[in-house]
Amino acid sequence: MSNPKIFTVGITGASGAVYGIRLVQELLKADYGVHLIITEAGWQVMKEEHQFDTSDREKLINKLFSMDSGKLYYHTLRDFTAPIASGSYRNEGMVVIPCSMGTLSSIANGTSSNLLERTADVMLKEGRKLLLVPRETPFNQIHLENLLQVSKVGGKIIPAMPGFYHQPKSMDDLINFVVGKVLDSIGVDHQLFTRWGD
Repeated sequence: MSNPKIFTVGITGASGAVYGIRLVQELLKADYGVHLIITEAGWQVMKEEHQFDTSDREKLINKLFSMDSGKLYYHTLRDFTAPIASGSYRNEGMVVIPCSMGTLSSIANGTSSNLLERTADVMLKEGRKLLLVPRETPFNQIHLENLLQVSKVGGKIIPAMPGFYHQPKSMDDLINFVVGKVLDSIGVDHQLFTRWGD
């Protein structure tokens, strides 16, 4: 039996790759296993937003997350033999962070043309947690209808909208708020922000 303390994280081509990076770091810190999938557009955004050298992708992943921990499993988009492509593989669920509108559309319509989309489809068909963190503005009607469609079939939408009641002092505070809300929704303890009333 596989370890249920495992999540899949998908990073797509929407702006805000840092949200996905921080989430993976926090999950590993909390002793969760992570299956990581990054789309081609996701790699491009990581290069543009962070000036990362993405020519050696596994080297960069190891630098960001330490694959030596034995808790991180990186998969390419075409790796349909990955365990997460099957509903028989037990895990806690999946977060797509940030979620581009193209990926949202594919998930909403059950396209399953790559491993990220297939894994999201598995989460929905198996009744497991699927969280999408869209990072787009403004939304058009197609975006909104796709978000509603995913919500209707069991997915949860957590827009990348940081709060300000915790008196953020830095960019990190804003990033941590969004990632903390994701961790709350998947039941993972964290200390990323001060809660209202604390």
